[in-house]
Amino acid sequence: MNYNQTLDYLFSRLPMYQRVGAAAYKADLKNTIAICKVLGNPQTGLKCIHVAGTNGKGSTSHMLAAVLQKAGYKVGLYTSPHLIDFRERVKVNGKLISKDYIVEFVEKYKTKLENIEPSFFEWSVGLAFDYFVHEEVDVAIMEVGLGGRLDSTNVINPVVSIITNISFDHMNLLGDTLQKIAMEKAGIIKARKPVVVSQYQPQISQIFSDKARELKAPIQFASKDYKVIEYKKENNNLLVTVLSKKNNETKTYQLDLTGTYQVKNLVGVIAALNVIVENGFIINDDDINNGLANVIKLTGLNGRWQTISEDPLVICDAGHNEDGIKEVIENLKTYSYKQLHFVLGVVNDKDVSSILKLLPKDATYYFAKASVPRALPENELKMKAEEFGLKGNIFSNVKEALEAAKSNYKNGDLIFVGGSTFVVADALTL
Repeated sequence: MNYNQTLDYLFSRLPMYQRVGAAAYKADLKNTIAICKVLGNPQTGLKCIHVAGTNGKGSTSHMLAAVLQKAGYKVGLYTSPHLIDFRERVKVNGKLISKDYIVEFVEKYKTKLENIEPSFFEWSVGLAFDYFVHEEVDVAIMEVGLGGRLDSTNVINPVVSIITNISFDHMNLLGDTLQKIAMEKAGIIKARKPVVVSQYQPQISQIFSDKARELKAPIQFASKDYKVIEYKKENNNLLVTVLSKKNNETKTYQLDLTGTYQVKNLVGVIAALNVIVENGFIINDDDINNGLANVIKLTGLNGRWQTISEDPLVICDAGHNEDGIKEVIENLKTYSYKQLHFVLGVVNDKDVSSILKLLPKDATYYFAKASVPRALPENELKMKAEEFGLKGNIFSNVKEALEAAKSNYKNGDLIFVGGSTFVVADALTL
């Protein structure tokens, strides 16, 4: 098989959460353990950093990768889902895994892995471990796909575990309370391995503290040790001044990721980098500054408060749950515009009402269906949106919706694309 045939084989044979949702979720590690055994347990030979959380884990993973790359390390980065190209999931120093490697991997292990009947995600985790060992990376950053305790990445023994913001998402799989969701995320904490929790959230912090105490794992709540004094956007960058409460020193960081929600991720990244240094990595202030200022260039991260076009002004963001949409609204408030054109699409297994109730009623909406089977049909989305006073027209795909928004755009307006990672993916593909 060539590369395209190989991907078609994988997409058709393996259940994929990105496409079908909960049916692809395997609530145990049995398959991943079996896959790793077939591959010779490559994960045991890797130094890993494990990143979980509801929002911010992708940005956090990419920021850490950029800094470690600037420090001279060869960095493997595993993330999900992909936006445009499957190979986005597996990178080394920002470079996508080669098509040839994927073809050869499938050819070599196809029969044995078929017997295991893995999901697409389980298979891709095995591929990442195998590739990172082959590439002899110095460190592998592994982003959790969903949850933590039962996620396929949770077969590693990391240098440090990082848990970002916890909010409501995937409640059908992880639980219907923040406490239940936090318990699933806490499942990545390992015995005697340090854990950094980016945000101190009073209603769930004890869950992490108790789990860490049980496993004798040193724990740190980054937002208690570091305080963001101020932040502002300047010249397509986000300038963030952070106070270290330990030594009462302030530092200003320049980020090329300009979503204001990155200030929450930044304190977790800073705390984690200190732990990483304590574990023998050599990283100086210049590495941190240069890495954070060039995350997109170094890692190829897309879809985080990304300007697709200046004229017309088109911005997209992958925030797709209640907290993510709240951050979108806060970011939109930092812009001056005459009219907001909102290209909106969602998936059919989310609590859409929690998102719709937050959206501005004075925007013009373009209700679209993303190109995945999980997408909520545009007419259903419009009906639900009208219950919350949101008005607009329906479009069978993101391309048509975006074209309509552009045709209605007038100088001084703003077009935003979001509501689902897959809507953003379709827009970026265009």
